[in-house]
This record gives sequence, structure tokens and C-alpha cells, in this order.
Amino acid sequence: MSKTGSAAKVKLNRFDDLFGTEKLQIGTEQVQEIALSELHEFKGHPFKVLDDEKMQETVESIKEHGVLMPGIARPMKDGGYEIIAGHRRRHACEIVGLATMPMFIRDYTDDEATIIMVDSNIQREDILPSEKAKAYFMKYEAVKHQGKRGKGNSLDEVGETAGESAKTVQRYIYLAHLSDALLDMVDKKKIGILQGVELSFLTEQQQEWVQVVLEETGMIISTVQASRLKEHGKSDELTLPMVRLILTEPKPIERKVTIKADKISRYFPEDYSNEQIENVIYQLLDKWNSSNSEK
Repeated sequence: MSKTGSAAKVKLNRFDDLFGTEKLQIGTEQVQEIALSELHEFKGHPFKVLDDEKMQETVESIKEHGVLMPGIARPMKDGGYEIIAGHRRRHACEIVGLATMPMFIRDYTDDEATIIMVDSNIQREDILPSEKAKAYFMKYEAVKHQGKRGKGNSLDEVGETAGESAKTVQRYIYLAHLSDALLDMVDKKKIGILQGVELSFLTEQQQEWVQVVLEETGMIISTVQASRLKEHGKSDELTLPMVRLILTEPKPIERKVTIKADKISRYFPEDYSNEQIENVIYQLLDKWNSSNSEK
């Protein structure tokens, strides 16, 4: 799958076009120093700006070298500029104590801006499931608005920048329908991705019930339990007592036994296949079980 990205298709053909470096060199566009107070967060921005180790690295870099890569923003109707790319750099500039930040100002449409905003962030290694879910949902809606459905699979286009399949993208888009509380549990790995997808089909009220029970009990929800909740939710039979019953029922013990090859090979000829070895083991276990039952 190509990793060129949809951002490159929004009247942009190369990395130089996206960040304006070539245009800057020939004098047709200039980097503008914009006051930080005039730079506003992208509406519905799905990516968190954290004061983590990587932010500190950005801060140190700006202290030493300044902002090496200008951000991208677009004018807002009521004044100021909406950041498309550069939220983390803006925050780092604030920490450093700068009053302005270098920006390219582009008059993009809502859909163009959304696609570029997502594509410029989605390849980071530390993205949370909640961030990816909201970002993919926003980009999917933007791609649909551009009327590209008949020109290929929109889900493939959404995931191409990060090299992810349409199936993976669809899962994350489902997750975007979870409540913030349940999405937070997915981020903290208290709910798995597959379980989260199943729960995303529940109503807001039903999701709240699940949240309450999980927080009360500290239980880990299984895929089977999530599927049962989804099925009962479809038929509008789900109630808080039923949610509590499903989530607190005893789970079967999962057993997985691995026998090392060097040990098992001592008991079988070299020409025995895996299937033949398994059959012999099952036969011996059946005999062992019968002899124990007779005692």
C-alpha cells in the first residue's frame, strides 16, 4: 500500500509543496511570523499535546535552533488563524517564551485542512487508539465530502499515509463511536480494540452502564462478553442488571500448554508428523483419564 498519503492529493504533489519550501525559494510565498495568541487549535483536533519527553526535546531544539520547520495555518472568519500543522511546535514556543511562530498561511477548505492535519500527525509512533480513532473518522468524512467514493475505497485512502489496511481503519472508525470514558479505557488497555469495536454499537446509555460496571468491579471484558452485550443491545433488551450479569459471570479458564520439541522428540521416531504425534498423545490421555475415572 502506498504511503504517499491523501495530503499529497489535495492540490499538493510533493513534500516541498506541503510545507512551501520550493515556493519560498522562488519568492512566491513567504513564511510569516504569527503571534502565538493569534494561532488557535484546529476544531476537533484529535491529537493530544502533552508535556512529555518528546515535547522537552522539541523545547530544547527550539531554544538552540529556533523553529526549523514552519507550521501551516489558515485564516479564520472571525480573525486569527486555525493551526493545521504545528500544534506541538506552538506549545513548545510557549514554553520557551517566544511571542511568535513561523507559519505558512494557506486558504484551505475544511476538507483539505482536515486531511492535511491528520496526515501530518498520523505516522507518529506514540499515537493512542483514541487519537487514531477520532483522526481516521475525521479524515474519512472529509474524503467522502470530496466525492471520491467512486474513485476507489475511501477506507484504503484514509489509511494509506500510515500504511494501514481498510479493515484496520474501519475498526478505528468504529471506536470513534465509543464514549470518551470507554475510549480512555481502550487507551489504558483496560478494554481491547476488538472488544471496543463491539461496544461501539451500543447506545450512549448502554455504554454508560458498561462503564459503570467495569469501574465498580474492575473486571476485564472478554470478546465473548462484548459480543453478547452488542447482540442484546441490538434487540433493545439490554438493561443495567443484564450488563452487570454478563460482565460478572465466571470466565472459563484458558489453558495453553507448550511442549518443547527437544523433549517430545525423545519419544517419537523422526519420521512421525505433528498430526501423528498429537494423535498418540490424545490416545494416551484418554487412557489416563479412563484409569483415573475407574478409581
